[in-house]
Amino acid sequence: MATEKFDVVIIGGGIVGTATALSLLSQKPLKLLLIEAEDNLAAHQTGNNSGVIHSGLYYKPGSLKAINCSNGRNSLYKFCEENNIKHDKCGKIVVATSNAEIPALDELESRGKANGLRNLKRLSADELKEYEPHVNGICGLFVEETGIVDYTDVTNAYRKLIELKGGIVRTSSKFIGLESKFGKHFVNSTNGVHETNVVVNCAGLYSDRVAKLCGIEPEVKIIPFRGEYYKLADEKSYLVKNLIYPVPDPRFPFLGVHFTRMIKGGVEAGPNAVLAFKREGYERSDFSIQDSAEMLFYQGFWKMAAKYYKMGIEEFYRSFSKKAFVKALQKLIPEITEEDIVPGGSGVRAQALSKDGKLLDDFCIISKNKMVHVLNAPSPAATASLSIGDTIAKTIINQL
Repeated sequence: MATEKFDVVIIGGGIVGTATALSLLSQKPLKLLLIEAEDNLAAHQTGNNSGVIHSGLYYKPGSLKAINCSNGRNSLYKFCEENNIKHDKCGKIVVATSNAEIPALDELESRGKANGLRNLKRLSADELKEYEPHVNGICGLFVEETGIVDYTDVTNAYRKLIELKGGIVRTSSKFIGLESKFGKHFVNSTNGVHETNVVVNCAGLYSDRVAKLCGIEPEVKIIPFRGEYYKLADEKSYLVKNLIYPVPDPRFPFLGVHFTRMIKGGVEAGPNAVLAFKREGYERSDFSIQDSAEMLFYQGFWKMAAKYYKMGIEEFYRSFSKKAFVKALQKLIPEITEEDIVPGGSGVRAQALSKDGKLLDDFCIISKNKMVHVLNAPSPAATASLSIGDTIAKTIINQL
């Protein structure tokens, strides 16, 4: 098979990889190839999340998360409107259920204002009921700029534009390895060898392994966390009008169980967040010797475990106890019962963990030797995809 020649090869067909490809082709005429191991794009993190268009409320002002979320959110709403993608800028409420949560709610409001959110509204207990009649809380915050969408639809729309601009997208094309010589990179995939000037790693759950295969020491390990969802039974969907979130625990890098109306119908409740023992571990029974061994023999894992083991035990207990899951939901909507929820889907979050046991909270993108590696793209990566894509594209163009 003859070696194909490209200016840029992107590894990974999730929303960040496709957004990067689209941004590149919008800025400069290039010969571009995007390869995806699965049969379809958006098969993992992109296609298995809650579909929320995030506002930027939670993120530290000035962080890459905050900047990209703000820019990306506005770009995403515009993109959906221009490409007839169904979405709803419905807003959400963040609910404080005790006086102990008010300082954290104050901090969220302060961050939201610093991040440029418009029309944030502090709500009393009575005003909460105007937005969500069945919610329980002493006060809250209405965030107007939050919305919902199906990110698989967005990713497929990116693909159409990529191909219209001359880019090539190949699914069922798994990255195997890389050889670099004569100032060029040779990307080996199950569909052959591709010569390129620049390689972009947007491999999500496998980004650290791809980096190593490219001769880069990533300095982080991807640890998979499974998010487990229930759904409200159809006859109980009236309990939630839009989106209801708790005040997050600042000690833990997840938002806690919440309620999300889905753009294609139904209401999700969750997610639980538990350690997965396989990088594609969507079921409790999924197990990989390689993935588990890599995780358990990584020095940062045990430092993380020592810090978060109590919360981890609580999450695992809730994973196996519907009663415990419902109890967490009742904090926001007291009238929810076990009969009101049915099993939903799950997703796996690719969480980067450093050697000192820290869960990376911000985006981590490294550029070296005409390669760009996206090693951590946590939420709000989908919301911020167009902005992240622009950032990566500028780095690539400078290297070209």
